[in-house]
Amino acid sequence: MLEFCRRPLEMCFGGGGNDELLWHMELKPYTLGDYSIAVVQANSSLEDQSQVFTSPSATYIGVYDGHGGPEASRFITNHLFAFLQKFSSEEGGLSEHVMKKAFAATEEEFLNSVKQSWTTRPQIASVGSCCLVGVISENVLYVANLGDSRAVLGRQENCSVVAERLSTDHNVAEEEVRKEVMALHPDDAHIVVYTRGVWRIKGIIQVSRSIGDVYLKKPEFNRDPLFQQFGYPVPLKRGVITAEPSILTRKLKPEDMFLIFASDGLWEHLTDEAAVDIIVRSPRTGIAKRLVRAALEEAGKKKEMSYEDLKRIEKGVRRHFHDDITVIVIYLDHSQDSVSSMSNRHGVYNCTNAPVDIFSLNADEDDL
Repeated sequence: MLEFCRRPLEMCFGGGGNDELLWHMELKPYTLGDYSIAVVQANSSLEDQSQVFTSPSATYIGVYDGHGGPEASRFITNHLFAFLQKFSSEEGGLSEHVMKKAFAATEEEFLNSVKQSWTTRPQIASVGSCCLVGVISENVLYVANLGDSRAVLGRQENCSVVAERLSTDHNVAEEEVRKEVMALHPDDAHIVVYTRGVWRIKGIIQVSRSIGDVYLKKPEFNRDPLFQQFGYPVPLKRGVITAEPSILTRKLKPEDMFLIFASDGLWEHLTDEAAVDIIVRSPRTGIAKRLVRAALEEAGKKKEMSYEDLKRIEKGVRRHFHDDITVIVIYLDHSQDSVSSMSNRHGVYNCTNAPVDIFSLNADEDDL
């Protein structure tokens, strides 16, 4: 089902309306309709990474929200899809088992990478990434998730469009997740601590599942100084977070209208229902950017600022106002025109990656 992507990456660049930290792709056709991508950078280095691969037989969507640095999310960009192709080919098609194997292999390869560089770069052990993946194949949608990025479906119900969440937020802000983590560590009364205004595992991290964060999974990579910088100096006896994804499988239905895949930077400012409502009320072209813009306007309001003021703030400093935000909107039309336009590609994937770093990209364009 998932064949090797033999074509070079196709990059589609769009301006951000004089916001030098915003990149977007307004609209692009694929087998079932159109899709749109937008990314806004807040950190000094963009920690969100994302990609879409499409062919006549399958569509792959990936959103990788890094933390502690961009290394883990960039690593996933270069490895997870390839593992998914490999295992799908070996086992005769896509399945939940195949997706779990691809996540586990990506985690193992990143661990090997950390082992090679840990002695000279110990901070690499504290770099990690959430990982949200969607695959559409043979009219079946698979959603696999680590962390608190989120997939939401817009589904027609009677005379309205309702929001249906398709992924699980692995964040201890959720009571059920806190209970899950506590149940896995009954001997540790301080496994989840309320500190700096939020719940955190060991007082350090909010997400309970990720790729990377090796120092929270493998005690041999835990050094006191790493914990001391977060104000929690006690070494680990065993791992406290995992790389086991939650997976949903759903047969697509005629009433399923569109999908939203986004990092938690969007959901921090918009509810599932608000995001779906914006899509329903808006033109398709530039829809992902419209969602990012709505989130930025909400972020500005919380600081009593307009978006016009917010977009003048430089990267790094801007992280005090909002996180990196990635949004991918996938329309589900089953459009015959779209199928016909891709029918000559013989299973070869058309690839779109968001930029590795938006500020540098836009600066380079300004120099041309």
